[in-house]
Amino acid sequence: MTEQAKTTPQNTTERRFWQDMDLRAVAPFVALAALLVFGTLVNSNFIGVDNLLNIATRSAFIAIIAIGATFVISSGGLDLSVGSMSAFVAAVTIMFMNSGIITGILPMLLVAACIAIVVGALCGLANGVTTTLGRIEPFIVTLGTMGIFRALTIYLAEGGSIAMKSQELRAAYRPVYFGNILGVPVPIVAIIVVALIASFILYRTAFGRHIIAVGSNQDVARYSGIPVNRVRTMAFVIQGICVAIAILIYIPRLGAATPTTGLMWELQAITAVVIGGTALRGGVGRIWGTVCGALILEVVGNIMVLSDLVSEYLIGAVQGAIIIIAMLVQRSLSRRQ
Repeated sequence: MTEQAKTTPQNTTERRFWQDMDLRAVAPFVALAALLVFGTLVNSNFIGVDNLLNIATRSAFIAIIAIGATFVISSGGLDLSVGSMSAFVAAVTIMFMNSGIITGILPMLLVAACIAIVVGALCGLANGVTTTLGRIEPFIVTLGTMGIFRALTIYLAEGGSIAMKSQELRAAYRPVYFGNILGVPVPIVAIIVVALIASFILYRTAFGRHIIAVGSNQDVARYSGIPVNRVRTMAFVIQGICVAIAILIYIPRLGAATPTTGLMWELQAITAVVIGGTALRGGVGRIWGTVCGALILEVVGNIMVLSDLVSEYLIGAVQGAIIIIAMLVQRSLSRRQ
């Protein structure tokens, strides 16, 4: 009896530790670690520094867009237009750079970046206002704008592509994707900076608390004095700004925008958010989990390229399966807690 009495408090403490731990927050990082180990076993070149940096760099677009999607989904919304919005923002930005309205390479790049941010924010604002004031489901609104943004891109490109004409401008812009800061690729630095700012907004500000409250229960939030429509609209605006930031990093990679730019990015962004532990029904948002989810998608794709286990042409099918599995795991973990 004495030994049992001595061990009981310790067992109780351990049990409380596992009960208090949010497994949905930990699961993405455990999955990423497992994939890294698996990738190393499949191909010894996988764990090389150059390959890992390449994975993180290539994940930048989806990671940054998915950070914006975390705000939208946490507030109880959904944005299916981010892929088409990316193409539209890229097209408008490149067309401005080709116009030659502003002389000087640096001023042109700075103004082009501002235009991209403004266009992205306006696209997000259009989604948000239509959703809130029109009282239409975000799924329907963004499904419609997905077609609108894609059609506008095709119209601007006249069915072809819009490429940067100035070689000097392209050379000056190139380091935004291919350059590095203290040995760290610029896109990775961008992910970290955007994630830090997003984390501060979501976890340390009243607006962030309002996002979670609106996503948890819209009616209760409204009765508590929270401007629900404004909060949800701002979430869509943040999504648009994140799309613009991602595109500013994407443009120097290819130097062009086409009607297929951003194709299926909405699926990848939503998948990254769900994998990261953010509840698709709203009320829970995990920024760093989302970044981890984007890395997981890129790691899976990289493993498929380096191995012969599954054809690389099935990456889309694998990503679709991942989001279904992630939802099943998320539901299973939520039932246990």
